[in-house]
Amino acid sequence: MMKPSPPPRIRLTPYPETTHDIGSGGHIVISNKQTDRIIHALNAFHIELPSWGFANTGTRFGKFLQPAAATSTAEKFADAGMVHRLTGVCPTIALHVLWDLPKGVDDCAAVQAMAVEHGLRPGAINPNVFQDQSYKYGSLGNPDPAIRKEALQHLLDSVEIQKRLGSRDLSLWFADGSNYPGTQNIRHRRHWFEEGLKITHDAMADGQRMMVEYKPFEPAFYHTDIADWGMALAFAKAAGPKAKVLVDTGHHYQAQNIEQIVAWLLDMNMLAGFHFNDRRYADDDLTMGSIDPYQVFRIFHEIAQFEWETGKPAGVDFTVDQSHNLKGKIEAMIQTVTTAMELYAKAAMVDHEKLAGYQTSCALVDAETCLKDAFSTDVRPVIREWAVSKGLPADAMDAFRQSGYLEKITADRGQKNMAAVSSYA
Repeated sequence: MMKPSPPPRIRLTPYPETTHDIGSGGHIVISNKQTDRIIHALNAFHIELPSWGFANTGTRFGKFLQPAAATSTAEKFADAGMVHRLTGVCPTIALHVLWDLPKGVDDCAAVQAMAVEHGLRPGAINPNVFQDQSYKYGSLGNPDPAIRKEALQHLLDSVEIQKRLGSRDLSLWFADGSNYPGTQNIRHRRHWFEEGLKITHDAMADGQRMMVEYKPFEPAFYHTDIADWGMALAFAKAAGPKAKVLVDTGHHYQAQNIEQIVAWLLDMNMLAGFHFNDRRYADDDLTMGSIDPYQVFRIFHEIAQFEWETGKPAGVDFTVDQSHNLKGKIEAMIQTVTTAMELYAKAAMVDHEKLAGYQTSCALVDAETCLKDAFSTDVRPVIREWAVSKGLPADAMDAFRQSGYLEKITADRGQKNMAAVSSYA
């Protein structure tokens, strides 16, 4: 009786970036052309830091205080300046009016001086029409005309701050909505919003831009006045040519195709920028790429492909918008920025001409592989070389940990932070 032949043995080899870029031993090799594309992309890459990302934040149940968290606008600028010095790609800091400029325009001179001291520029101005008690039932959508007027005046004051600081963007997010059916006239609120946004838009100077953000729910749980990108788009178009849509990656329903929204808004010339974070369930505000880095890569790819096809820059801004409840504030920010650089560099590696050919011929596997090969490539060696060429540390996180900065600010700020109130009720 003949013995059965043994099953064939399968030999695993490293997966190549492309069939043409395999070095000795089958290892992935980044070609000179791809390296040039990555360097070009990094030279143009900027991501804005949020001032509030350096302060103590929490959840509606409370917050865990960190001894090194920033306790003032000056400390936020100092921390943001540190991240920029280590990474080289964060020259601007987004500001929240009530938190960073509590005296309004009277604080502009001091803020401008802080920016100069730390090698930064003021970024997007974020009005705050959600925390005051008067906004319990809404701001621009409030049934009380006096409160709508109060909210509108705050927006107009924020436009003036924009002008004083030389900031291009007014970043608008509204918590307005309702929690129970029948409690608000949704159509009336839409009209009030349209009116308020139009007045705000018309007060802006040439070269300034209004960014209209959306969110499906929270804090409102029955209806939100600007719940999705279509509503934000309609409001932006009604406001005027200075208004566009702001996409927060956490402000979507589960499994929503965000890169499709990005593609549409790019094609309509209505995409202003992004607030980047990550999530597992809803608006979790986790660090960028911690849950789904492939999604961020796909978003960056849509922008890169648009720029390749049109031959012009997309003109969209990237901003971090995260709540670092547990991770150290500055380390979380450095981790986020370096992750963004890696994913942006990976997107720059995609061969758009080849991909376009595959798309036209419906070569599905080849087209998808174009993306997956780029995403799977380790671009960190190129990023390290780029950083050193710019006089930056090759490893930003290690440089921060070796700098002594964290120990210094912990000693300086610890007592103030630990004396703060952290309970929910």
